[in-house]
Amino acid sequence: MKAVLLFIFLLGIWLLLTLSVALPNIAVGVVASLVVTAFFARYSLKVETKILYPPRYFWALIYLFIFLWECIKANIDVMYRVVHPGLPVKPGIVKVKSILKTDIGKVFLANSITMTPGTITVDIIGDYFYVHWIYVHSKDPAIYTQKILGRFEKYLKRIFE
Repeated sequence: MKAVLLFIFLLGIWLLLTLSVALPNIAVGVVASLVVTAFFARYSLKVETKILYPPRYFWALIYLFIFLWECIKANIDVMYRVVHPGLPVKPGIVKVKSILKTDIGKVFLANSITMTPGTITVDIIGDYFYVHWIYVHSKDPAIYTQKILGRFEKYLKRIFE
């Protein structure tokens, strides 16, 4: 079942990226999806929640807008730091604890942090994320955990748990 879902997902991504439903395009997408599924289905993450649970898709749509807004704000912040004559950076690696329990939720959180300018997930050990941050605002773990994880975590919890 996991392989079938992976195949359908990959074919859907292929069709969305190519924006073509011509027969040769579909054929190439099917072959590519089959090859990738054959080699990587056993390595894919286990999704433990119901896949056809409608509120998940609502929260995923909300999360998309939240993520885009946070990326815009982070881009402006990084741009400010780059063009400022004093180059106000205070880089550091912070250790933040996540409340997410599923592996897929943690992967999405780590990728969301990394795709937001100014932060990058360095490592995940258990429930702890090690994040390199361009400007460490505080030495208080509660404050920087809220600044890094708070904007994403509550939505990902509703989607994946």
